[in-house]
Amino acid sequence: MGEHGEKLNALLQSRHAPLQSRYDEAMTTSSSSDKEYGQNNIRLEAGDPAPAFTLFNDAEEQVSLSDYAGKPVLIYFYPRANTPGCTTEACDFRDESAALNDAGIPVVGISPDKPAKLAKFREDHGLNFTLLSDPDKETMTAFGAFGEKKNYGKIVQGVIRSTFLVNADGEIEKAWYNVRAKGHVQRVLRDLGVESQASES
Repeated sequence: MGEHGEKLNALLQSRHAPLQSRYDEAMTTSSSSDKEYGQNNIRLEAGDPAPAFTLFNDAEEQVSLSDYAGKPVLIYFYPRANTPGCTTEACDFRDESAALNDAGIPVVGISPDKPAKLAKFREDHGLNFTLLSDPDKETMTAFGAFGEKKNYGKIVQGVIRSTFLVNADGEIEKAWYNVRAKGHVQRVLRDLGVESQASES
């Protein structure tokens, strides 16, 4: 992705200057001695441009955010495929994909897993939406879905379970950070005014 990656970086630097400034600050500020964890993590807000990305899906095909230009897309980040919480969340998105698709909102799940593991995740649970691999966690970091978090009382660096609605103009419309896997999809539907269809199937 050499030339294409350079173009994406140039676009980020020119179009997303305020966001890049926040990104640089978060990356250069020491976090180990902060009294409150997570204060250096990026936090995207409504109106921010969504960070561009190009990642491989579970079939090892490249998928870009620009593929969804002109329509909304729901992007969610999760730590690891085929773990209990991530499976619960993925199956909830699977069960509500019809409702979201009827509302014109496709779902994209992103994790650090390699494409082969994502393929097994899809097969094991009949997942019916796009799964993308972000092994270097660059896209996660740009969205603020990777950074400091609490895990069993300890402050660690890890994936922050988060979901974003990107609107047709490529801007963040809604952001849900540090969510619980169970019940999250239902909350997203309520916030978006989309009626659940899971009970009808």
